[in-house]
Amino acid sequence: MRLLLDLGNTRLKWALREGAGWHAQGAVGWNEDVVLALHDVWRHLPVPSDVFGASVVDAGREAQVAAVVSACFGHDTEWLRTPAEACGVRNAYPEPGRLGVDRFLAMVAAHADDPVSCVLAGVGTALTLDALTADGRHLGGLIAPGPQLMQQSLLGATSRVQVERPGQVLEAADNTPDAVASGCWQAAAALIERFVSHMSSPLGGAPLLILGGGDAEALLPLLTPPARLSSDSVLRGLAVWSDAHSPLAPAL
Repeated sequence: MRLLLDLGNTRLKWALREGAGWHAQGAVGWNEDVVLALHDVWRHLPVPSDVFGASVVDAGREAQVAAVVSACFGHDTEWLRTPAEACGVRNAYPEPGRLGVDRFLAMVAAHADDPVSCVLAGVGTALTLDALTADGRHLGGLIAPGPQLMQQSLLGATSRVQVERPGQVLEAADNTPDAVASGCWQAAAALIERFVSHMSSPLGGAPLLILGGGDAEALLPLLTPPARLSSDSVLRGLAVWSDAHSPLAPAL
């Protein structure tokens, strides 16, 4: 068994992998007592053979999680830092480590699942977009605020834009809460559609659109191009990567 860790901006997701599937999995938000929550759940798990992590958070939180891993299982955590190339995916960044490891692993997961030209949209705190060719070449991407962060930024930077309730997403709103929600969510959808349109030619035709992240399901109905939801893409990509770097690991 192998413990896989995905330290995202909003929460930590983990999975205990056995063979080609999950023996157990869970998540804990950074607004919770992470140490206590992980101790509570991990003390009931079998001891993994090794532990791999992917992180987009600060070194302090990485160290905090690694200490819990050590206390519960007696293992060090091997943190993956974004490489120039791995598992058939070639990073477009001239400084490979500047690309978020979550974005790289999402591409690894997509390429392992189905090696076709695709656009990957991560819809969470940030909205990330990446174009990937069928032969695993990363063509680059974009980063913008996610729809919820857009709303928070707008409300925090203005004095007269105030909302007293969560808004609904409409084509045209006649009140401020709905106007804010509609503008931010439609802006996210429009950016995704524009990126897909502009990258279609470099990708050799209409690419497969893959949505991941905590707000992917909510954004899906707003998109015109057909799209596929992808869950646990960072953990699945980390599973592929850890298999490739451990001769004792089972093949996917």
